[in-house]
Amino acid sequence: MNGTTRAGLTAWLDGLAERFTLIAPTAVGEQLLYQPVAGSSEITFDFVKTDLPAKEYFLPATHPILSIHCEGKRSGTIKRGKEGIRLEEPTLEEERVIFGLRPCDARALRILDALFLEEEPADSYYAERRERTTLIGLACREMGEECFCNSLGLALDDVSDVDLMLTEIAGGEAPGGGYAVRVVTEKGEAILSGLTLEEVAGSPPKLAVQGQISIREAEAWPEHFDDVYWARLADRCLSCRICTYVCPTCRCFDVRDYETSSGDIERLRAWDSCMAQGYRRIAGGHNPRPTKAERLRNRFYCKFCYYPMDFGSVACVGCGRCIAKCPVNVDIVEVLEDVVALGKA
Repeated sequence: MNGTTRAGLTAWLDGLAERFTLIAPTAVGEQLLYQPVAGSSEITFDFVKTDLPAKEYFLPATHPILSIHCEGKRSGTIKRGKEGIRLEEPTLEEERVIFGLRPCDARALRILDALFLEEEPADSYYAERRERTTLIGLACREMGEECFCNSLGLALDDVSDVDLMLTEIAGGEAPGGGYAVRVVTEKGEAILSGLTLEEVAGSPPKLAVQGQISIREAEAWPEHFDDVYWARLADRCLSCRICTYVCPTCRCFDVRDYETSSGDIERLRAWDSCMAQGYRRIAGGHNPRPTKAERLRNRFYCKFCYYPMDFGSVACVGCGRCIAKCPVNVDIVEVLEDVVALGKA
């Protein structure tokens, strides 16, 4: 099969780092994150999944979307009319390559595309980042302890959502092992320059998967909306919001204006969370989701009921990050199994 050796791969990645902004899994303290790297020596190849998804490179945690410059404001001699106001929108100038993207994180981007690209008007900031980024997938060797992606229709070597897919080859004779290379899109073809492809001995590893779980169809969820189950589950919840921040498909954001030290006005878009107490509070102080139970219920209904009804796909990829990071063990797999059980009661 066509592929490359580990030495060939690292040399190619070093070349990509010179031509593009290369983003790859790398250790940051005790965490593994997608970060810009200067070369292959900084990349972690042996991992299950990163602690945070690559979502932040398309929907940043904090992102200035507009700057309003007022000429003469600091001196007190503000110019009137159009000449005194200048608006600036930041642009993403560099071309980027993300290496080592797991299939679940790549699928998450397709889920976000349905909202940010396929609905009118498209989100121009998200669209620009998607257009200027090439995705190099790295197939999983095995499912992690908290993973349940196979229950959501994902394979560990799924190529559907990347531009180029690499699969580690077991039993390869080349020193350091090898990788099968599959080109998926024209963007993937365009960055192959410099990668030496050759016939690589060995075969892709047999991918072990966890047992599947049952998931109720979106249309079945409304019948459990008022069930006492959500209040019982919320007794554990701390409203810390970490589940939404580590999730690759959560996409809520807030927009606010701030005055900078130079006297300009900066409009920022920043992540928000449906688990926050004041998330739905409106003018006058009314909050349609005042309790933890209502907010927690909304998180699961958003993923498995509302989003698939609106966009056709559940807003979850089975990465299990929310399970791993929840300090009180609110387990999304447990919830899905419980909702199935409620339907049988």
